[in-house]
Amino acid sequence: MIRALFISDIHISSPQDAKYALFLRVLERCEKIQPRHLFLVGDIFDLWISNRHYFIERYAEAAERLRTLCKLGVKVHYFEGNHDLDLKLYWQHEVGVDVQEEAAFFEIEGRVFRVEHGDQMDLTDQGYLFLRWLLRTPFLKFLCRYLPNKIVAWIGERASRASRDYTSHVKTTTEDRARSLIVDHSRRVFSQKEFQVLVCGHVHTIEDREVVIDEKKVRLINLGTWLKDPRMAVFADSENGYQINLQSVHEWLA
Repeated sequence: MIRALFISDIHISSPQDAKYALFLRVLERCEKIQPRHLFLVGDIFDLWISNRHYFIERYAEAAERLRTLCKLGVKVHYFEGNHDLDLKLYWQHEVGVDVQEEAAFFEIEGRVFRVEHGDQMDLTDQGYLFLRWLLRTPFLKFLCRYLPNKIVAWIGERASRASRDYTSHVKTTTEDRARSLIVDHSRRVFSQKEFQVLVCGHVHTIEDREVVIDEKKVRLINLGTWLKDPRMAVFADSENGYQINLQSVHEWLA
């Protein structure tokens, strides 16, 4: 039995995007197998802001499938990223998804998971951290909720494009640097509250390794991005109890 699925950084750009069709196939299979948990670890859409009908109408099928999963008893968790903001009004209050704005901890079959989007790992990037804070202030949330749809879409699409350019040229300067950020971050936050598995996204680098922190083994998984090689983490029953693996989405669906 599948206990939890973890997906991040799909960056769905339109209803015609092939990644959207692939995501819908994943949700359709989830309806059949009904995992205990489904974690959407941020940047699922290339842009989603609040409860604007512009986005709700574009991606109605995904929302309906996620609503169905919630009704079936699947615990769906959606983490805000840097492309999907102010999600509670629609995704939590209307669809039934559990929205997380920050890192959160979950105990699943005796293992403690720390799950987060990962956009706060680099403490040296003060410019981005300030922008992240600014976008979540009450005033900016108010603007996003009540400006005309066309203006929100115009601003959002340009902000999304700028964020994507930032991703390409700054966040993932080298894969080694991205992996180093994940390890350094895991050691820092482990001292605040212990966990056995860290699952994150944001930096578009695949990472799956075990490290030792304070003489304890910790699994680090960064989910990468569907822009390159669609992958997902699957926590499921195995002969030795439970096992978590980073798998190709295409192979999981086959």
